[in-house]
Amino acid sequence: MNLDNETLKILEHAVATWKSGFDSLPEVESSSNHKDLDPILQRVASKLHNNYPYQHPMYLGQMMKPPHPIAHLAYTLAMSTNPNNHALDGGRASSEMEKDAVQQIAEMIGWKNGLGHLCGGGTVANLEALWVSRELTESRLIAVSDQAHYTHSRCASLLGIDCQVIESDTRGRMRTAALQEVLDKHSVGTVVVTLGTTGLGAIDPLEEILALQEQYQFRIHIDSAYGGYFKLAGNLSEYATRQYELMHRADSIVIDPHKHGLQPYGCGCVLFKDPSVARVYKHDSPYTYFTSDQLHLGEISLECSRAGAAAVALWATLQRFPLEPHGEFPTGLESGRSAAIELYEWLSQSQFYSPVVAPELDIVVWSVRTESASESSAKAREIFDAAAEADLHFALVTLPRKLVEEKSDIQNWDQSELTCLRACVMKPEHQDWMPRILELFGKISRTVLG
Repeated sequence: MNLDNETLKILEHAVATWKSGFDSLPEVESSSNHKDLDPILQRVASKLHNNYPYQHPMYLGQMMKPPHPIAHLAYTLAMSTNPNNHALDGGRASSEMEKDAVQQIAEMIGWKNGLGHLCGGGTVANLEALWVSRELTESRLIAVSDQAHYTHSRCASLLGIDCQVIESDTRGRMRTAALQEVLDKHSVGTVVVTLGTTGLGAIDPLEEILALQEQYQFRIHIDSAYGGYFKLAGNLSEYATRQYELMHRADSIVIDPHKHGLQPYGCGCVLFKDPSVARVYKHDSPYTYFTSDQLHLGEISLECSRAGAAAVALWATLQRFPLEPHGEFPTGLESGRSAAIELYEWLSQSQFYSPVVAPELDIVVWSVRTESASESSAKAREIFDAAAEADLHFALVTLPRKLVEEKSDIQNWDQSELTCLRACVMKPEHQDWMPRILELFGKISRTVLG
């Protein structure tokens, strides 16, 4: 987002409206010396040149999706009072906005009476969900896929729970046969199902895991920090669509609005189907919860102080982009997925590359065609550097042999892992930019590999 004159006028108008709500207060003279601010901000702006261009369509590296202008403006406006959503006393308006925004996400999943709140991001959100599971399952162990986010095993360690890693298949999905073997041998309290892994964008077989739940009686936690909003997308595969249609049957879910929800960092969200899990959080804070009998968000959160501005930004964005199928918001998700498929098809026809799997969402991963794994890894790094020099930014990901071998031409596996190239095709603009990206990438590939 560029802070152009038109945008600044909108913000100025909103600030004037905000100020009018406090006209009864005596005027306070500002203590800021504005002459000092400009040179400091100039130095800040110069230092920020040492970033990759996360905001631009030529950046396809990490999961970096620019906030929408409405989120940027609403966040800036809310910082006029810097509310704290721990207690209603610290963020009355922003707390109500958070409750409303979280309810809209819950209803997108299919929950009318769920419980949830915003937090700093997916790691904290998953930690909360697993903590609640621990309290409800008498510390029975957690089962996660070997392609699940690494923070799950870390969270289990923090919580003092054993974590059993389940083998994935060649598409990066949890193998239910391997899960059943663990269920037969161990008392599992929670199975973490990932709908959209951060490496490949793989979608675990929730449908099959739900069938196992009926037999073994474990909780299901869905980590959909990256992929959750794709429930609204209309151009997923039949398999992916089925898994998303069953999301409402999970016990808890994590979704990060700062990934596909057009929000600034950090804005994660944890949700529980059964609102009675609030009892796990039960505590009292007489010096913060004192002006209202209504729910204070700090009463259902591990974190205390939290930025109310994040809630205001999310609420404003949902006014502009309701979470409805066939609307403008899912159209943006669908365009990113279409661009990812276009990239995948180009790679499939390339003499230089082999895609690892067909993209389920909007992440594409591919290897360089060579005889040995070590040479392929080295060439991937070379391509990564050459592309960055040309202002085209990808990411690198290291994958185990089993995920790559099926679609690779590598004959000499002189190492057990392979470094691959990875693109997060997350921006709605990527569909229009893909022909230009592919033309440049083709030139780079011919120069380095031809």
